Amino acid sequence: MELRQERLPDNHVWWRIADPDWADPLDPGFAQRRGGRWNPPGSFPVLYLNEDLATAHLNLRGFIARWPYEPEDLRDDRGPTLVGCVLPRRQVVCDAHSAEGLRAAGLPDSYPLDKDGVTVPHSRCRPVGAGARAADLRGVRARSARSRDGDYRELAWFPASARSVARRVRTLAYGTWFRGVDPTA
Repeated sequence: MELRQERLPDNHVWWRIADPDWADPLDPGFAQRRGGRWNPPGSFPVLYLNEDLATAHLNLRGFIARWPYEPEDLRDDRGPTLVGCVLPRRQVVCDAHSAEGLRAAGLPDSYPLDKDGVTVPHSRCRPVGAGARAADLRGVRARSARSRDGDYRELAWFPASARSVARRVRTLAYGTWFRGVDPTA
C-alpha cells in the first residue's frame, strides 16, 4: 500500500478532550493499551487529537457515550476539559481525508461511511494506521468518524520516540469550550 503523505503545519494547536481527573491527558500510552480507530490494542502509542474546536464539539458525544448525561447536562466544573497541544515540528503523516489519500489507503471515497452509509469499522482502519507507522509516518490525518459529511478532521499521532511529546499550550474548562464562553473576556 503506497500511502499518500502530507506534512502537518508547524505550531498548529491540536485539541484533546480529557477527563479533568486524568493525570496526563497527552499520554499516548492509553491508546497503545486499549487501541483505537487507527491502532489495535497492545500495539503502538497513539495520541488521538481534534484539528479544531468544531471537531472537538462533534466528538464530545462519543467521549461521554457511556456516561448517563448529555453534554448540556454537565456542570461547567465537571465536564471534560479541552487540552490544546503543539506537536514537534516537521511531522509527516498519512492523508486519510482527501479523495486521493483515501484511495491510496484503500478506504472508500465516502469515508467515514461505506457505500451502504455505515461507519467504516476500526478493523478496516487499523491496517492503514499500522502501514503508516511501518512507513515511518507520524500518524494519520483523517476525516472524523463522527462526521457524516467528512468536513471535520482528526489526527492519530504516533510519537517518534519516548522523547517525542505533544507540548501542552492551553487547557480550557468545559464551560469555556463547550458553552462558548470567551476565555479572554
